[in-house]
Amino acid sequence: MENFIENPNLPNNKVSLALVDGRIDNEIEDNFKKLNIRIIKTKKIKGLDESISYHPDIMIHHIGGNKIVAAPNTDDELICSLENEGFKIILGKKCATGSYPEDVPYNAARFGDNVICNKKYTDEVLMQHFYDKKLKIIDVKQGYSKCNICIVSKNAIITSDKGIHNIAMENGINSLLIKEGNIKLFNMNYGFIGGTSGAVSNKCIAFYGDVKSHPCYNEINLFLQKCGKSLINLKENALLDMGTIIPLKEYSIV
Repeated sequence: MENFIENPNLPNNKVSLALVDGRIDNEIEDNFKKLNIRIIKTKKIKGLDESISYHPDIMIHHIGGNKIVAAPNTDDELICSLENEGFKIILGKKCATGSYPEDVPYNAARFGDNVICNKKYTDEVLMQHFYDKKLKIIDVKQGYSKCNICIVSKNAIITSDKGIHNIAMENGINSLLIKEGNIKLFNMNYGFIGGTSGAVSNKCIAFYGDVKSHPCYNEINLFLQKCGKSLINLKENALLDMGTIIPLKEYSIV
């Protein structure tokens, strides 16, 4: 049996359903199957830069349980796939379109009772849900907040953004600052750690690529271990930013 994941990005058990970039290759898809994770593949949003046009964290935001806030220009087929899984789709006001900052209305990082985002650019419908849940909203300059944050636990993150790192630490969040770059993002100079990762269980973070290819591998591995987490590589070779792996459902413990 499956349950909806109540705390976004932080499953309590093994993940059974995840939303992923529609361009993942056979190697990644096979590795999801080996983990017994069903996947929903995103569809392209026209008008976005090609590099992020399929990224899950650009077009939707899971707010917990069976509720998802989605950009109004999200592909209808993807919306139907989510609704067929029992999700209630709440349309935001802003489309995810164009260039920065018009492409980041839903790119907020939610973990535990915290949300890290640029309030100025975050969709007002999504912001209202944060207020309604009485979450701690940590305002940062970086609009690509979720892209820049690998969520480890309700109080721990990994990021290459110094601004996010400093503000997180000031707010009592355990943050590991790593070097920028060393993550591929199609036609861009480089991608981000949040966009190459996501939880596949309550004890494991998965990465699109081999984390050992990153110069901060030892620090990342040690940080995860201290947080009681392990890592798994979904692909060989360099890390690739394909947008956050968004866990949506988890297996029930019988």
